[in-house]
Formats: sequence, C-alpha cells, structure tokens
Amino acid sequence: VQLQASGGGLVQAGGSLRLSCAASGRTFSGYAMGWFRQAPGKEREFVAAIRWDGGTTRYSDSVKGRFTVSRDNAKNTVYLQMSSLKPEDTAVYYCARAPTTTTMYSKSFEYDYWGQGTLVTVSS
Repeated sequence: VQLQASGGGLVQAGGSLRLSCAASGRTFSGYAMGWFRQAPGKEREFVAAIRWDGGTTRYSDSVKGRFTVSRDNAKNTVYLQMSSLKPEDTAVYYCARAPTTTTMYSKSFEYDYWGQGTLVTVSS
C-alpha cells in the first residue's frame, strides 16, 4: 500500500485546510485509517481515525469539534478537514492504515502503512 498525503500549507489562525490521503496498491476500503501529526521536537500524536466504512470516527481531545475525518472508498482517499486552526496545530500531518476494519487505534505503532507527511503551518 502506498499512501500520499497532500493539502498542507500556510494558513492564518482561525482558518481552514483540507488534507487528503490517496491510497494505491492493496485494498484500501477494507481498512480503518488514521491521521497523526508531529510537531518539531515532539512525539507523533494521534489526531483522528475512521472505520473502514466511514460509519464511526474518533478524535483526540485537542481537535474534537474542529477537525473532521472522512473517506471516499470509491476514490481510495481519506480526508481531514481542519477548521478553527490554531498555531499549536502546526505540525507535519501523516495518514496511516490500520491492519483492521473497525478498530480505530490511537497509537502509532498499531498502524502498518504510513504516508510521507504534509506540513501544516498555522500563523498567529
């Protein structure tokens, strides 16, 4: 499986961005997907996850109510809509595939395939 994240950029605080993660290779639609982020000097942290059918989602407390994860299995793509962005959201954002259909893991070691990351910078 190859994952390609895109959509990052520079945005002012309070603004919005939508990240995309396009998958190729093996089956995409049958797996849960996750988004993580890593700020400079910090560990990678969980942001959001979505079940294989999009029926259930999970968010970290820091982004709940501001970010929305979704997926389009016909396009082999998962999205992260980010709104009300804050400077502390600045990080490299990664998408990842979980080796499961319904479990939405929050630990990075539980995911088996990763994209290359896309940088999001939020200015104050």
